[in-house]
Amino acid sequence: MTSPSAATPATPSDKDAECLALTRDLRRRGVLVLSVFALLWAVAAASGTGSATDAVPLCIEVAALALTAAAIHLGYRKDATPSPRMVNLPANWARGVGIVNTVELVAVFAVIAASNAAGRPEVVPAGIALVVGLHFFPLARLYDQWQYRWTASLLTAVAVTGFVLVAAGLASETVRVVVGLGSALVLWASSYHLALRG
Repeated sequence: MTSPSAATPATPSDKDAECLALTRDLRRRGVLVLSVFALLWAVAAASGTGSATDAVPLCIEVAALALTAAAIHLGYRKDATPSPRMVNLPANWARGVGIVNTVELVAVFAVIAASNAAGRPEVVPAGIALVVGLHFFPLARLYDQWQYRWTASLLTAVAVTGFVLVAAGLASETVRVVVGLGSALVLWASSYHLALRG
């Protein structure tokens, strides 16, 4: 949180208002990011269900757009219920978030490169889901959003399911559908939780 200037000491109500505004902004940002990435996972899943001219992938994409738009609307509406609690962010939280997100991005590219180099591109969705899931564990503390631990745990479970399907020899399209839709549902659930509960 930004500290008030020394020239104008903040009263408790000023600090509360500032903290409330930061809580609302982080909540909205979380809704946006979670729902958009849920949409991307759903589109990836849809690509495993058939050609672009088939009805099934189109239906999945339309439903995904509707769920994403509804989540963003709920998160950004002016009459949204205030969060039941204000965030208590650790020192240097923004720097920590930047580090975690950078490590996540590097790990995602490493998973893609290693999977392709090994001739196992079907592992990519599960590998990415695992990286994304694990990165929510530190984010739960850095954002003071402890429900992100559930996001992390569920995404990790989706990733493990994907690895099991790969090991069982299922088609890469099937793995993509299961991991993509599973990850999308977890992220939408987290997004709606933030939008409705804070």
